[in-house]
Amino acid sequence: MASADFARQIEGYGLTTAGILYRLPDHPSILQEYVWQAYDLAPRFPELKRFLAFWQASLEGKLYRVTVAHKDLIGPAEMAMVAGEFRVH
Repeated sequence: MASADFARQIEGYGLTTAGILYRLPDHPSILQEYVWQAYDLAPRFPELKRFLAFWQASLEGKLYRVTVAHKDLIGPAEMAMVAGEFRVH
């Protein structure tokens, strides 16, 4: 049986990483970064949106900036022509 992560990748999910900059509640002039990573669907990112909604509703640190990177882990193989061949006895 395939793992849950592998099954999600087959459904189109890819690894998503978000760098979340937020202001410290006690010192609003200071920014801190939180890195969030999960499997999500690009370009709508429902999992990330759900997490950010939770953040805004439950946590005190005000969001400053969210930077998102996404990579499909399962896709067509990359192929390249071989420029030469070396044989070892």
